[in-house]
Amino acid sequence: MDPSTDMSPAFIALIAVGVVALLALIWLIATFNRLVSTRQHMRESWADIDVELKRRYDLIPNLVAAVKGYAAHESSVLEQVVRLRNTAAANHGAAAEQAVDETALAIGLKQLFAVVENYPQLKADTQFLALQQELAITEDRLAAARRFFNANVREMNQLCDTFPSNVIANMFHVERGSYFEVASDAERTAPRVAVGA
Repeated sequence: MDPSTDMSPAFIALIAVGVVALLALIWLIATFNRLVSTRQHMRESWADIDVELKRRYDLIPNLVAAVKGYAAHESSVLEQVVRLRNTAAANHGAAAEQAVDETALAIGLKQLFAVVENYPQLKADTQFLALQQELAITEDRLAAARRFFNANVREMNQLCDTFPSNVIANMFHVERGSYFEVASDAERTAPRVAVGA
């Protein structure tokens, strides 16, 4: 028997332990990288939401100004929409916190568009229609960005909650995400352009 081909049981056990340790290390690195990648996707998708929210915040004062020209005596609704817009624009908290202000703003916009229904001349005004169309497009983009963000949050939360990835998440203090959810009645307030009203 050739001594160079004879492997001792201790050497085989050492190789087996080394292989298991290497596989565990590879799994740990892969899981950690997936958590980091998902967190980055969440940040990126939140940035998309932020862009659309800023666009909406910029459109609202112009929309209020257009309505004010026709419906000056509806000042309480106009002032409320401006106040809700300013509150929502100032909120830079977690997605769940910001969703509360966004819901209130969407409901305020719904009240504004209810006022507009009483003014046929305003509904036919080209400037108002253009602003309303821009707001509708922004709301559609915001809804799409919100769905993308919430999908990334769902993936992160699954990684943080399911075994064995939750072990790595806890080890490196990876936090769960919070959803950006708007109340269902606010979701139905996206303005639609009434062409030829």
